[in-house]
Amino acid sequence: MTTPSHVPVLLDRVVALLQPALDHEGAVLVDATLGLGGHSEALLTRCTLARVVGIDRDPEALRRAEERLAPFADRFTGVHATYDEIPDVLARLGLEHADGVLFDLGVSSMQLDVVDRGFAYREDAPLDMRMDPTVGPTAADLLNTYSRAELARILREYGEERFARRIAAAIVREREAEPFTTSARLVNLLYDQIPAPARRTGGHPAKRTFQALRMEVNDELGVLRRAVPAAIDALAVGGRVVVESYHSLEDRLVKRAFTAATTVDVPPDLPFVPEDRQPALRLVTRGAERADETEIAQNPRAASVRLRAVERIRPNHRGAA
Repeated sequence: MTTPSHVPVLLDRVVALLQPALDHEGAVLVDATLGLGGHSEALLTRCTLARVVGIDRDPEALRRAEERLAPFADRFTGVHATYDEIPDVLARLGLEHADGVLFDLGVSSMQLDVVDRGFAYREDAPLDMRMDPTVGPTAADLLNTYSRAELARILREYGEERFARRIAAAIVREREAEPFTTSARLVNLLYDQIPAPARRTGGHPAKRTFQALRMEVNDELGVLRRAVPAAIDALAVGGRVVVESYHSLEDRLVKRAFTAATTVDVPPDLPFVPEDRQPALRLVTRGAERADETEIAQNPRAASVRLRAVERIRPNHRGAA
């Protein structure tokens, strides 16, 4: 088995954005996508008054992160859950709110680097792609059961694959002869279906299809759609949510949620804005921040990152902290 590596994206910027919210006794950070714990390790080191609750749906990632963060055992709690369960996780731990929430979305370094998880397309492996390998259908299950229309939709929407209909038709045709079980056969099919001129641009021809399958297997957009509002609602006054997205649909969803939380919702001709209609949050970042060329050269996975952050400036009107 390959030993996974972990290079946190925009590490210093993430810490700088969260530090002001965590610089007090009893501060709580929810690392909603713990992975191998790189961001949490830096935050525990630099924010010495803060406690971190690390959430991950992947039991192996959680185990490795707990080993890495053992020196901070008195200030770190690992939880096996998905990140749309933030309110339940906080309630189970007896915590009323969070002072910071971090989302580093997408597939983790460990999941990509460990071949037998099936996320990578450069080596033959079982077509699994579940972030939590204990529950739910695998990528092979999707390939072998989804209709041609359903396959084309996820390839087009999640993978932005120009040849989605062509690929979906080939998958349905080929699975009638033999069900899909491993990645090499799918990669070969993609080489056959994507024309040579298109294969020469845009990276590996399997990249978009594998991304789309992974997002569907793990319901990544559905979980995120529930998780961002839940994180915002969980914030104490002065608390911040920081999100690193790597896909345009993720970033669009985050942008929409942040805009809704920071925009005044009153008629434009109202002479003044009542206190109870003032937005409870403010944008901390101007638009989406990107990694610079130096970081991208050192860590290619940073190339597509979009970082956004908001801060709670007053209690919400449902009585939350």
